[in-house]
Amino acid sequence: MAFPATVVILPLGILFILSGLIVNIIQAIFFVLLRPISKNCYRRLNKLLTESLWLELMWLIDWWAGIKIELHTDSETFQLMGKENALVICNHRSDIDWLIGWVLAQRSGCLGSTIAIMKKEIKYLPVLGWSMWFAEYIFLERNWTKDEISLKSGFKHLEHMPLPFWLALFVEGTRFTQTKLLQAQEFAASKGLPIPRNVLIPRTKGFVTAVDNLRTFIPAIYDCTYAVPKTETSPTLLRIFKGISCTVKVQIKRHKMVELPETDDGIAQWCKDAFVAKDALLEKYKTTEIFSDQELQQIHRPKISILVVVFWFCLLGSLLYEFFHWTSLLSSWEGIFFIVFFLLLVIFVMEIFIHSSQSERSKPPLVLPTQDPMKQSLLHQ
Repeated sequence: MAFPATVVILPLGILFILSGLIVNIIQAIFFVLLRPISKNCYRRLNKLLTESLWLELMWLIDWWAGIKIELHTDSETFQLMGKENALVICNHRSDIDWLIGWVLAQRSGCLGSTIAIMKKEIKYLPVLGWSMWFAEYIFLERNWTKDEISLKSGFKHLEHMPLPFWLALFVEGTRFTQTKLLQAQEFAASKGLPIPRNVLIPRTKGFVTAVDNLRTFIPAIYDCTYAVPKTETSPTLLRIFKGISCTVKVQIKRHKMVELPETDDGIAQWCKDAFVAKDALLEKYKTTEIFSDQELQQIHRPKISILVVVFWFCLLGSLLYEFFHWTSLLSSWEGIFFIVFFLLLVIFVMEIFIHSSQSERSKPPLVLPTQDPMKQSLLHQ
């Protein structure tokens, strides 16, 4: 049963923001005092701090919304997940693909050592973006001259990570929408490329740079494909807050890095071929409802996220009680005004958080914004 989102957003927003600020402060202290002395020690402690915050989001997915994730992969890959460094590439289908990736990383024991390549605006998000910055996420400006330098610098820093890590890269460069699909189809038709129906055309510069710089210390690429049953609505952060459940299917194919081509053109073509295969997989699922021929692995919802939420709730509850008792804020109009202002600020920050996860501000139009017969046939073929 779905509840109004505001019933959850406000209390969880207070919990997430206050606990996040505490984590961010500790991270900043360790970054200034510990990291210059021992980067490995900083990374190990920061992994625990990061997980103590991000597990609150895992609780939302696992226990509040009850999102069911079906993982299809072979037994060997399943056993290696979390025990080796991996470059993770996946289609960017929904607004919360990154959260689904976090869930799989948490199940594999490397949530706090998961890194992603993201647009730079994310790092300015209070609490979440700041925690990503301390976790050494790589942020891009969508300017290749600058981004190439940022990528190579970020990759170099990963070489001596003391813990197995996943580096996630959405090579499509943006989230899937019908409008973007039409643009991709037009481009493919003009270049004589396979016309996609369920994915966008990958932007291979970043992928090529990643493979060139990481292949000496990352042994595998995890080729992930996400899908949501056509009978269910694609999950969003707002729907999760409302407690609306759904099923997300994930297929992971492991490719050894040494098996990839040596040339940049060969690497780029490998990436394009991988997305042609994803498109075929998703098209088959759409028409036959058979998602994957890989083995369905059993992944269970751990209770650690419940314990983390309870811990933060008890800790912050006792701290807030002592704070209000000491300051007597509730006994003055100024104090009441301060509390109301803080609650509005929490709602505002959470609205920014939710808005930043949305692929579009409004639903895609029911008809194409063009009467060009070629464009109509591309989208509906």
